[in-house]
Amino acid sequence: MAPVRVTVNTAGSYNWGRPCPGGTTSFSAAEGSVATIVTVTGAWLVLLGPSLSAMATTALAGVPMFAGFSKRHLNRLAADTDVLAFGTGESIVREGDPGETLFVVLSGQGKVVRGKKRVGSVMPGDFFGELSAIDGGPRTASVIAETPMQVLRLFRRTLMALIKDEPQVSLKLLDGITRRVRQVDRLP
Repeated sequence: MAPVRVTVNTAGSYNWGRPCPGGTTSFSAAEGSVATIVTVTGAWLVLLGPSLSAMATTALAGVPMFAGFSKRHLNRLAADTDVLAFGTGESIVREGDPGETLFVVLSGQGKVVRGKKRVGSVMPGDFFGELSAIDGGPRTASVIAETPMQVLRLFRRTLMALIKDEPQVSLKLLDGITRRVRQVDRLP
């Protein structure tokens, strides 16, 4: 189900009748605030504050491979993102699986595993899956939630549609990817 954006008409608490991550079945909001409701494996996740699209634009702006993108380009990508929630111990991606998405960590912490060896960690603001978002190739590592996590998901098809419609962004993307490769090459 696609996210549903609602504007709260009156201040108070709202019960969606289904548990959100963390076990809550309701949320409180001020009059006029905006909530974005998304389903997560049969549960509701309520994002209060800026719309999902505005939050997604901000999150994507922090991804180095999109550093040269204009606000308009980031907004276009953000319009087709969604938010997923994972419990402790759940795999977000698995090494070797086909990849079609890039993820930006919104909350929580995860470990990056290659083979059976931990090779890194991800926390809010970090991202992973950028290679798969570009070439659709298999995942080069697994990412497993160490705490409850929320991640923003950007689909490869969205990125490819932007490049097809506006080829000039491919040069900005190439610059961003080059920066990322150089950054990774410097790691011990």
